[in-house]
Amino acid sequence: MEAHLVEFLSLLLRWLHIIAGIAWIGSSFYFIWLDNSLTPPPPGSDNGKKGVSGELWAVHGGGFYNPQKYAVAPASLPDTLHWFKWEAYTTWLSGTALLVVVYWLRAQTMMVDPSLTTLSTPQAIGIGLGSMVLAWFVYDGLCRSPLGKHDTWLGAVVFALLTLLAWGLHQFLSGRAAFIHVGTAIGTIMVANVFFVIIPGQKKMVEAMRAGGLPDPIYGKRGKQRSVHNNYFTLPVLFIMISNHYASTYGHPQAWVILVLISAAGVSIRHFFNRRHKGVLAWQYPALGAGLLGIVAWWTAPRILPLPPLAQPATFEQVRAIVGQHCVSCHAPVPTFPGITQPPGGVLLHTPDAIAQNAQRMYQQVVVTRIMPMANTTQMTDLERAVVAAWVKDGGKAK
Repeated sequence: MEAHLVEFLSLLLRWLHIIAGIAWIGSSFYFIWLDNSLTPPPPGSDNGKKGVSGELWAVHGGGFYNPQKYAVAPASLPDTLHWFKWEAYTTWLSGTALLVVVYWLRAQTMMVDPSLTTLSTPQAIGIGLGSMVLAWFVYDGLCRSPLGKHDTWLGAVVFALLTLLAWGLHQFLSGRAAFIHVGTAIGTIMVANVFFVIIPGQKKMVEAMRAGGLPDPIYGKRGKQRSVHNNYFTLPVLFIMISNHYASTYGHPQAWVILVLISAAGVSIRHFFNRRHKGVLAWQYPALGAGLLGIVAWWTAPRILPLPPLAQPATFEQVRAIVGQHCVSCHAPVPTFPGITQPPGGVLLHTPDAIAQNAQRMYQQVVVTRIMPMANTTQMTDLERAVVAAWVKDGGKAK
C-alpha cells in the first residue's frame, strides 16, 4: 500500500507539473509574441499622447482584441491588474516535489552510477541541490554585472556556463539524473527571475504610481530582459522533461554533449520564432537547429560495442537465468528492488512469454544503449550481454 501511495503521489505531482508548466510557458510565448508584434501608434495620435509605445489588433475565439503597451505606465493606475506569477511558482514547486519523490528519495537507484563514483545518498542529493542554488547565484550575478548590459555576450556566457554544469554533473551522477538536474537548475533560474526580479520590479512600479509618482523605467527593462531569457530557456527545459523516455540521449557515452547540442537547437529554433514575430524570416536559425538535431540523430544511432564471442549458441534458459538475476527485481508485477514501486515503462519480464515479447526492447536497452540494468547495479557482464544479443538475433523465442 505504501508503494502504491508513493506512485500515486508521483502521478499527481507530474500531472500538476505539466498543467502548471503549460500555463507558464503558454503565457511566456504569448507575451513575447505580443511584445514583438506591437506596432507604434501614429505620431500625434491619442494613444501616442497617452504614452502607448505599441498596440495591435487580434481576433480570437469569436472576438476582437486591442492590447496596448505603455512605454512606462498609464496616466492612472487601473482598478484591476492581472498578475502572472502563480503559474511559475506552481511549476517549480510541483517539479521540485517530483524531483524529491522520483530522484532524491531513491538516490542510490536513480542518481548514483557506481561506474562513475561511489556517492552516499546525502552526497548525491547535495550535488543536485547545490547545482540548483549555484546556477541561480552565478546567473543572477552575471545579469547584474556590466556584462548584463550586452545581451548577446551575456547569453553566450550563460550558455557556456550551463554547458560546464552539464559536463560537471555527468562526472558524478547517472546520465538520467544529470539531465534532470540541468533542467532543475534552469527551472530554478527561471522561477527565481520571476520571484526575485520581475514581480518585485512590477510591485515597485505599482507602488510608485499609487504614491502619485512616475515609475522608474529600469524595473521594466530588467523584467523584460529576464522574461526574454526565460523564453529562450523553455525549449531546452521541455526536452529535458521528456528525455527520460529516450535512453539514446541520456545513456550516450557523451550524454552531456548530446544535451548541449539539443539545447542549442532549441534556443536557435526559439530565436527563429521570436524574429518571425518581428516580421523577420531568419531561416538560418531553424536550419542551424535542424543541423544540430541531425548531428544528434547520427551520433546517437545504434553502435553496438564489441561483445565477447560465445563458445556455443545462446539458449533461452541462459537468457532466462540472466533476466532472473539482473532484471526481474524491477520488471515484475511487484518489484523487489529498493525504491522501485512499479515496473519501469510497464515492462514485465517475470515469465517466458513476457521475456520473448520484450526481446527487442531488451536488445535495445541491454545491448545497444547498455543503460540496463540501471547504472549496472547488478553488475551484468559483457558475456551476459552477448548471450542476450545472440538469443535475440536468433529469433528471441521462449524455447
